[in-house]
Amino acid sequence: MADLTGGDVIFRNLETPRLLLRNISDEDTELVYSLFSDNEVNRYLFDAEPLKDLHGAEEIISYYTESEPRSHHRWVLIIKETGTAIGTCGFHRWDREAAGCDIGYDLLPGFRGNGYMSEALQEIISFADKVMRIRTIYACIYSKNTKSIRLAESSGFKFCGQMRDEVFRGEVYPHRVYELHL
Repeated sequence: MADLTGGDVIFRNLETPRLLLRNISDEDTELVYSLFSDNEVNRYLFDAEPLKDLHGAEEIISYYTESEPRSHHRWVLIIKETGTAIGTCGFHRWDREAAGCDIGYDLLPGFRGNGYMSEALQEIISFADKVMRIRTIYACIYSKNTKSIRLAESSGFKFCGQMRDEVFRGEVYPHRVYELHL
């Protein structure tokens, strides 16, 4: 087991029956750009405008590939059978002392509804429990994002409250907060 207080590398590639969850890297610039420049993917995000160029994707990747130990990580979902990269998932705001973190996930629209993200979340939640020693994972979901809410609930997350309303793009974005106790 890695020493979570030192500089040991703990994030590794993971695998599910249909997916490889590969640590995000510079080779994922096109995927990250495709995801975060897509209006459908960005429809429920409240923290940044859609990407307008590859430089924005490079900045996102740079953030997730900082040296360990770090408080965030992202995996790229790759369909084993075809080698196609279809989305990302990972953790934010890992608080080692409180043994908690936030979860985030996104999927290219053409791959939704096939159970890929559910499969990926099961694997990273297990990783959070066994390797990161997380006790509580939080999901902050825009209240109109019913598909993401269903995914969180089917993954065991329970509603625990409403987040203060965020104003972004001139609109109020109320969010529901979910938690999963491991």
